[in-house]
Amino acid sequence: MEAAPATKPTYEVGVKKWLITITVITCAIMELIDTSIVNVATRQIAGNLGATIEETAWVITAYAISNIIVIPLTGFLSDTFGRKNYFTASVILFTVASFLCGFSGSIWTLVFWRFVQGIGGGALLATAQTVLVETFPPEELDKANGIFGAGIVMGPTLGPVLGGYLTDNFSWSWIFYINIPVGIIASILSWKFIKGEKKERGGKIDFLGILLLAVGLGSLQMILEEGQREDWYSSEVIIIGTALAVGGIVFFIWRELVAKNPVVDLRVLKHRNVVVGSVLRFAFGLSIFVSVFLYPVFVQGFLSWNATRTGLLILPAALITGMLMGVNGGLIKKGVSPKVLLIFGFGMVIWYAYASHKLTTLTAGEWDFLWPQLVKGVGFGFIFVPSASLTLAGLKGKSIGQASGLSNMFQLLGGSVGLAFINTYVSRRTELHRVEFMDNLSFYNPAANMRLNEIIAQFSSMGNSLEQSRQMAIQMMNGTLNLQSAVVAYSEGFLMIGIICLAILPLVFFAKIKKGEVAVAGGH
Repeated sequence: MEAAPATKPTYEVGVKKWLITITVITCAIMELIDTSIVNVATRQIAGNLGATIEETAWVITAYAISNIIVIPLTGFLSDTFGRKNYFTASVILFTVASFLCGFSGSIWTLVFWRFVQGIGGGALLATAQTVLVETFPPEELDKANGIFGAGIVMGPTLGPVLGGYLTDNFSWSWIFYINIPVGIIASILSWKFIKGEKKERGGKIDFLGILLLAVGLGSLQMILEEGQREDWYSSEVIIIGTALAVGGIVFFIWRELVAKNPVVDLRVLKHRNVVVGSVLRFAFGLSIFVSVFLYPVFVQGFLSWNATRTGLLILPAALITGMLMGVNGGLIKKGVSPKVLLIFGFGMVIWYAYASHKLTTLTAGEWDFLWPQLVKGVGFGFIFVPSASLTLAGLKGKSIGQASGLSNMFQLLGGSVGLAFINTYVSRRTELHRVEFMDNLSFYNPAANMRLNEIIAQFSSMGNSLEQSRQMAIQMMNGTLNLQSAVVAYSEGFLMIGIICLAILPLVFFAKIKKGEVAVAGGH
């Protein structure tokens, strides 16, 4: 009996191809925007719902926890329910939860719906790249990866800017309501155009693995989000969370290595390139989220820039990143080693970090921040596609999906670790510099005494008593001391991005890519 010819994969063309592209990229950007959009609205939410800042912080934490749990599971869930069904259901869940977040009348109701929103959002990021790989033919994947990479950079970057604008001009509820029209359109388009049927899975579902993953990664994310606010290990909550994180992750690794049908196949980590690529994606995620955190907080908090002014300096860099990602895909197909591109990309990020460190002052203007942002945009443009290609080089079949899922998780985890680290680092360095600079305000310092007397005289000339003028002068100099200490700490925060990238850069040389082997940056 003659065997039936193997069916070749069919790719979309024309308007349908670009409708799918716009749908999944919009969903991925929407998910990433929501990782950071709430950050600038915590005070307004706290005031409106009668909550403390500490309670309001759980609005951010809940979303991050459900995100980090769901992303490694997306491959399993897509196969179980079918990619079309799973992606569409996730968009609907994200959209409905967004409405209920904005409609929430209490802080803990909002926290609950943010957790649900994160469950839906995790799939949007992790599945989007897979859909693009199945939509574009191999010779056009550089375009798809360029668009997807630009979304990955623009999402967390635009979050604080968009959140600030909506909160200032409307209300905090609109940072959630803005997702609704986009989500409705995306739900219709994804159901109509996205392909992907259920896949038969042999054996029982690894429910124990899912539980251990949720406990381990969920606890780890909680520690990273709440550690600085809880003063780390002086808090019983953080100590218990650490025990759960360590225990959950250790037993999850054991479970997935012995299970016949693991929910996350960790055996893919036996490939050296997967380990190296995942660590590089961790550093990439750290660099994105830390730079996005430091820049808006500094210019808005210390230079009094508004959200619009802040965002205008970010957009050119994000556009450069997107264009260069497409270029990188073409270079890799022509035989340029991903290692070379990664070294250049991380080198540019290191340069950006050093330049930002030197230029972060109270006299800085647009140009002082614009050109380092452009350098960063070039650097990020040379990291995402080469790191994805390096990670997947030599892999086949299901291993590609598992490796892609793990690297996506590591990128998001890198952002969480980076934010936890930089929050603590800047806070501690501010305290340290305050003690160091205090010597300059000593009463035994002639210059300090002269400046104090000048300020006292200034306040006295305004009709204040001598004692009032003296207290006001001391308070003013103390405020200046705090301000200068914080500025130096933030400049050192930028420098830490470069130091971390420099530390992991040698890992690039441990990757192995056979001559002529071109890896396609596929998805989950």
